[in-house]
Formats: sequence, C-alpha cells, structure tokens
Amino acid sequence: MSIRHGLLALLERGPRYGSQLRTEFESRTGATWPLNVGQVYTTLGRLERDGLVVQQGQDEAGHVFYAITDSGRAELRTWYERPVDRTSPARDELAIKLAMAVGAPGVDIREVIQSQRRHTVKAMQDYTRLKAQALTAVEAGGSRERDDVAWLLVLEQLIFQTEAEARWLDHCEARLIRLSTPAPGSATAPPPAPPAPTRVTAPEPAPQGRRT
Repeated sequence: MSIRHGLLALLERGPRYGSQLRTEFESRTGATWPLNVGQVYTTLGRLERDGLVVQQGQDEAGHVFYAITDSGRAELRTWYERPVDRTSPARDELAIKLAMAVGAPGVDIREVIQSQRRHTVKAMQDYTRLKAQALTAVEAGGSRERDDVAWLLVLEQLIFQTEAEARWLDHCEARLIRLSTPAPGSATAPPPAPPAPTRVTAPEPAPQGRRT
C-alpha cells in the first residue's frame, strides 16, 4: 500500500494537516487500511524532504498545513500512469502456511484448508453486506458521494480477492486428493520376495582305495 502517494492524492485537492489526511484517507478507503497520526506525519516529513510537499502555515490550533508542490504533482501523475509492479509479489501468509503444512508432522493440511475456507467465506459475506450499504449510499448521492464510490471500489476488490482465495483453496484441496490417490494402472508392484537362503552342504567324502 502506497501511503506516500495516497497522501499526495489528497493534498492535490488542497492543503491539509495530518489529522485531516488520516481522516480523509480512511474515509476514502473505508478504514480498510487504518493509519495512525504518527505514520501520517512520518510520511509527510519524507515527502517534504524529497521536495514533494511544503509546509504552508498553521491554524489557530497550531495544526501545520502541508501543500503539494509541482514536483509532487509530477510524482503523482507518474504513479497514476505506472502499472502496479507484480514481479515481486508481497508475501502472502496463507500461501506460506499451506506450503509449510505440506508434509509437516502432526498437521492435517486438509483441516487447515477447511478452516481457512470457512473464514474466507464469512469475510466474503461481510464484504457483500457492506457493498449493499455502499451502493445505497451512492444511489442516495450527497456530499460524500466521491468517498462512497471510492469505498465501493475497494469493497468490490476485496470481494473479488476473497472469491479468488476460496477458489484457490478448493483447487489446493483437489490437488492434494489427486496427489494422494494412485492413478489407475500405476499401482506399485509388491516388492519381490527375498531370495531363499543358500543351503551349504558338506562335500561327500572321497572314496577310499582298497587295501591289499
């Protein structure tokens, strides 16, 4: 998640101070990725260091306002135009968990999958309910329509993501079943019987000559 560019996008609408940026960021994304004020001001400090924002006065309460610079606008335009890089995907805890569970002693990987599937389906139902609320808000219009539309897009991404995760879990379970079931005609032949022990017999005595 690019907090850096998210804050630049909000500042393009006009100067803001830290608490305002946090509130607007969470309103736009439905608090899916909550921020704390310290995180916001740390990011603002870096943006100011890089010449992308500047301080622009204070209000009576002592809140410092930040404004985007021309360099900041250019950086924001580049961010909008540049595809999100997928060549180095973020670590996915679920994928790592299932990878480590394969063959792990005392771990029933199918139970791990089923437990996760129940959680994923519940999350998908929750997101779908929130989507219905967001659609109602968008259709009603009002001063927050832009935020409601943004929240709707985030919710739909979360729904698609959980749907894909549920399908992937089904695929993982089917894959494990196939791998654990021998293919027809490929049954392993029983190991050959061990060879019978070799019986060592004493040689017959040589015939003795006749005495004369």
